[in-house]
Amino acid sequence: MNLILLGPPGAGKGTQAEKLVEEFKITHISTGDIFREAIKNQTALGEEAKKFIEAGELVPDEIVIGIVCERLDQPDITSGFLLDGFPRTVPQAKALDKYLREKEKTLTAVINIDVDPEVLVVRLSGRRICQECGAVYHVSAKKGKKPGICDLCQGKLYQREDDREETVKNRLDVYTQQTEPLIKYYDKANLLLQVNGEQTITEVYQEIAKGLKSRVSS
Repeated sequence: MNLILLGPPGAGKGTQAEKLVEEFKITHISTGDIFREAIKNQTALGEEAKKFIEAGELVPDEIVIGIVCERLDQPDITSGFLLDGFPRTVPQAKALDKYLREKEKTLTAVINIDVDPEVLVVRLSGRRICQECGAVYHVSAKKGKKPGICDLCQGKLYQREDDREETVKNRLDVYTQQTEPLIKYYDKANLLLQVNGEQTITEVYQEIAKGLKSRVSS
């Protein structure tokens, strides 16, 4: 089973990825992780990517695609993979299609966890992190016993810059602009599995698993 997982910041992709990897015994490939690994191992593409990252610039498509394809060449993906964070654009999707054709592989589905932007703003802007142990809380969904204090270590809770309301809205706008054409691309290819991300974690996963099993059996 070869999958792509799409969804805006705060949609719960990480949680669903863990469940998918466990049930279907496939390899989770997170773009962030493989970039860090390539840079740490000082691969040729990793060194190229590092230059752009250190300059605060976007890493060009050809380097991103090269790093992802290098990872997909590793033996642990023979039973299948879950791509998380790639592709982000239609050109990247087309490059992935080309790579898979050359390797005589196909995509099973592209899962899009769909959540209303207003719901995401509430989810993300309400998040609070313990500055001591990193535990995560939420002003409405997961309050601590004492306001502003971590239950586990009594550290102070704070709001990350990334989680401030205006920043969240900007992140969501960028995601929508980038990803909308990608969703249309995969929908046209009859690969898109739309999932309602405003349900409970269990309900979201059940909807994903049901959709995947029906595709595999058909």
